[in-house]
Amino acid sequence: MGYRNPTPIQQQAIPIILEQKDLIACAQTGTGKTAAYLLPLIDRISHANISHTSTLILVPTRELAKQIDEQVEGLGYFAPVSSIAIYGGNKGGEWDQQKRALTSGADIIIATPGRLMSHMALGYVKLDQLNYLVLDEADKMLDMGFMDDILKIVRQLPVNRQTLLFSATMPKKIRDLAQQILQSPQEINLAVSKPAEKIDQRMYLTFDNQKLPLLEYILRELEVQNMIIFTSRKSNVAQIVRSLRKMGFEAEGIQSDMTQDEREAALRDFKNKKYQVLVGTDILSRGIDIDNLSHVLNFDMPQDAEDYVHRVGRTARAASTGMAITFVNEKDMYRVRRVEQLIEREIPKLALPEDFGPGPVYDPSKKQERSHGGNRSGQGNKNRSGDRNRGGNRDRNKSRGPRPEQKAATGEAGATVEKTGNDRPIKPFKPRNRKKDDRGAGGNTAAPQSTPTE
Repeated sequence: MGYRNPTPIQQQAIPIILEQKDLIACAQTGTGKTAAYLLPLIDRISHANISHTSTLILVPTRELAKQIDEQVEGLGYFAPVSSIAIYGGNKGGEWDQQKRALTSGADIIIATPGRLMSHMALGYVKLDQLNYLVLDEADKMLDMGFMDDILKIVRQLPVNRQTLLFSATMPKKIRDLAQQILQSPQEINLAVSKPAEKIDQRMYLTFDNQKLPLLEYILRELEVQNMIIFTSRKSNVAQIVRSLRKMGFEAEGIQSDMTQDEREAALRDFKNKKYQVLVGTDILSRGIDIDNLSHVLNFDMPQDAEDYVHRVGRTARAASTGMAITFVNEKDMYRVRRVEQLIEREIPKLALPEDFGPGPVYDPSKKQERSHGGNRSGQGNKNRSGDRNRGGNRDRNKSRGPRPEQKAATGEAGATVEKTGNDRPIKPFKPRNRKKDDRGAGGNTAAPQSTPTE
């Protein structure tokens, strides 16, 4: 299988799992944690001679479910172990296939919580003899709003089981979850790895309406073999893809509203070099392995510093080199300091190209006051109500409510995404003194001002 030396998480986790102890492990994506729990579990299952589903692995995304299913097939090639991935967004016929696996008892079920709950609601899912429960990327599942589903699933599992919880970060909510579902767990805490030294990290301070022209400038000036562009708002995916195509670049997007077949086709075509650019949300930052990725670009700053590490870690894998570029607007500068504290290094802030005009002045100490934004879910209405009481009709006429593009966006798996400055719609920008034949300033580069229909 190519395994000669265990990674740190494998070296520490495998003995604990073989001793049948509960485990809570903090380990970054890409550290080999999937093999850390699959190898000992496959070994136990292959020697157990049982006829029921013994193992349930809960994961946040379809892509990760499919990838783990493929790893079970590879790692257990010579072992009598069966598995199936249970996730939504696929064809109707696959529902029946999933139902048969759930009723006949595949050894290992890898599932997204929402899809598994849909099957469980119909009454034919029997997990009362389960031996092993694994929660992979637990922090991501909680961020996506799966906490209630996870607890409902756990209540239907036998109390006497081994539970393994893996998370890239360890916030309080993960600790709270662990206390509810684990029994006297052993702990492994590997610090979040810093981005590989061979990643050339750089930032541009830009206003939102400078981002698309700057993106075109980068694609034309740098030797970009292939690039993943991350955006924190899924409705921006289609906008960016349309703009890139108008610029003359081959691009495709991936976001949660697409069917699984569409997502798999887009990812497969990108790996096969059919597209130069793949645009997506943070579903692309975990559980997806793309070899020889030359560039990663953050169209906006991720909300969590750890997510920055996950995003840029898609490039410079397996001792290769890569470049990670991040656009930072005036409202997200305070996030830069959090990232730099986490990775323990300062990221160079590059000047905009000469004919773009000035960008915002770097001031990481200035954090936008969220309570006065007026475009946060729930918060904005409360503030506007207070303005009406204080200012009468004058304030009410000033703001008749949030514009459509200011309403809270719906993120992966239905979770509400917090609105930030980078969530505003992409507006056109025309750099000064651009030559007529320079397509970076043309109208074709700007995405429509209206929010796209997905």
